Amino acid sequence: MIRLAAAAAAALLLSAAPALAQSADSRVVLTFETGARTGMVMVALYDSARAFNGEGPDAEANRAVARTAIPASGRVVATFENLPAGDYAVKAFHDVNGDGEMNTNPFGMPTEPYAFSNNAVGNMGPARWDRAHFAVSGETAQTISIR
Repeated sequence: MIRLAAAAAAALLLSAAPALAQSADSRVVLTFETGARTGMVMVALYDSARAFNGEGPDAEANRAVARTAIPASGRVVATFENLPAGDYAVKAFHDVNGDGEMNTNPFGMPTEPYAFSNNAVGNMGPARWDRAHFAVSGETAQTISIR
């Protein structure tokens, strides 16, 4: 009788574990260091290398799972909640003049400050997923310097 009760309790715990793991929500808190207190910090959160790197001809290729804009007038913090655990990466730029766009020079080089998660830097272009992605499980925080 005791063995049967122990087996039933073990089965109940094992069957509940996946449900508990799936219901756990993750949260990403990003603090941005900016050089100016004007405009907005525009932030995009990606959950795949394909989306982050803009690979592929279809609309899914450059789709962020979440976006936000934060005034740069004070402390600049972006929070993304209710995320499934997994790998994510961030692209951000400081829209200093407030026109809603990443301004560039005639050669396509950014003229407004930008950054990536992990403070990753690119080589002759934007940072790639392999340098910028980070694991999210529970609450994850990063401080990103926009330059």
